[in-house]
Amino acid sequence: MGKKAHRIRQMHAPASATTGETLRTVLAGLLDGLPPKQATQAVERLIANYRGRTPTHTPVLRDRSDVVAYAAYRMPATFEAVRSALEAFRDRLPDFSPASHVDVGGGTGAATWAVAAAWAGEERRTTVLDWAEPALALGAELAGAAADAEPTLRAARWQRQAIGAGLALPADTDLVTVSYVLGELTEADRHAVTDAAARAARAVVLIEPGTPDGYLRIIEARDRLIAAGFRVVAPCPHSAACPIERGTDWCHFSARVSRSSLHRQVKGGSLAYEDEKFSYVAAVREDVEIPEASPARIVRKPQIRKGQVLLELCTPGEGLQRETVSKRHGSLYRAARDVDWGDEWPPPEAR
Repeated sequence: MGKKAHRIRQMHAPASATTGETLRTVLAGLLDGLPPKQATQAVERLIANYRGRTPTHTPVLRDRSDVVAYAAYRMPATFEAVRSALEAFRDRLPDFSPASHVDVGGGTGAATWAVAAAWAGEERRTTVLDWAEPALALGAELAGAAADAEPTLRAARWQRQAIGAGLALPADTDLVTVSYVLGELTEADRHAVTDAAARAARAVVLIEPGTPDGYLRIIEARDRLIAAGFRVVAPCPHSAACPIERGTDWCHFSARVSRSSLHRQVKGGSLAYEDEKFSYVAAVREDVEIPEASPARIVRKPQIRKGQVLLELCTPGEGLQRETVSKRHGSLYRAARDVDWGDEWPPPEAR
């Protein structure tokens, strides 16, 4: 591996750059000098590891070649998925601003970057916990190389911690995130991590791949959070049982991810973008105030037909519903043509 891949030079993005653009800039600096063939081979090893069964005491990311491959292969998509979930949470609770954040199993820090994007310009104490020392080291390196990153990101603490039974989190943490971690754990350790987050946090956001298994892990965690006294903020417009019959369908959403040319080369793709499917739940303690009006959530990509838009909705009181919005609905129809999968319905301006 070349010297450039061992030490990321400080990268400057334009002052107006978003956190996502800054992340892409520092990732480009990370991959600069790493032969694409070598990166591709590392990615293939990583995919094989993730598809296998990984004991909780064995980190998937073992060394720097693994974490560099992960950063190239997964970090942009993880960032966009977590950011989408956090934006849905923030839209429902615009007055909630986390002064402290713990990212459980945070690895190279994708969720930490997403929190910095969702609450940009706000002071925050951030701690990233992971069991893989190489991932933590690279995460700190990426954050330190971003000259234009949020100050809270650059000041984050990167701490080694076993993720599972015995996980201890700081009490009275405002926000705990757990992204793309539950699938690596045994059932007992999944329960332990979820329960630890519920004991420590005012708000918990959990994200998993948008697969049937990922959805089931989210539903399992959702049930435990509700049993611990939490209320669901997003994506569900209620804290009742999920209306989807398990085994027939699954709730998931999609985030658009921009690819760099080297990213496309490493992943073997030709498009300038990809769509990351994810499932998530965001919940808060009962003492956190939630606006009483709970709009529905669009749970499938809207279908635009001539003169009408078909929306699949999860509603506060009637479960899954289909709504057809036509031209005769006037401004509501115009709003329907602009909504996306995962948005609230109706949008705030149309209520």
